[in-house]
Amino acid sequence: MTSLSFGSLPAWATCLSLAAHFAAGIVVGVLYFRSLWWNARRFTSGSHVATTIAVMIGRFIILGVILTLASLEGALPLLLMALGVVVARSLVMRRIGEITP
Repeated sequence: MTSLSFGSLPAWATCLSLAAHFAAGIVVGVLYFRSLWWNARRFTSGSHVATTIAVMIGRFIILGVILTLASLEGALPLLLMALGVVVARSLVMRRIGEITP
């Protein structure tokens, strides 16, 4: 399996790829932190504990797999995807703050 380095791509393709990693990080982060919020509400209500635990484990696995795949492309794609996850955290927390009393 050969890996395509960013040095061999045109500048526009490199920028587009890095922007896609950042955007994917935001999407994954929003899904991750929304499901975390869902899990927290389920744990406090005490309903369907098995489903709640399964979603929690799935959330960790999905985030780990996606970040691992980004790391295979290099440090910069991994860092941009992780930055997208952090940005998504602030977006979700701001939204949750507006929802809760």
